[in-house]
Amino acid sequence: MKWTDTQRIAEALYDTHPDVDPVTVRFTDLMEWVLALEGFDDNPAHCGEKILEAIQQAWIDEAA
Repeated sequence: MKWTDTQRIAEALYDTHPDVDPVTVRFTDLMEWVLALEGFDDNPAHCGEKILEAIQQAWIDEAA
């Protein structure tokens, strides 16, 4: 997975952290959790606030 795979990342986060409300996750934690996902292979420097916002919103949608 790469940073642009927001939907796949959101699904993986939903499966990995089922008891977490994605609305309450800080971007610093979100970035760490994404980097720790199995199958994630992208440069941390390629991540920015817009990408994290998109991932968080996709995760919120997934959890709804």
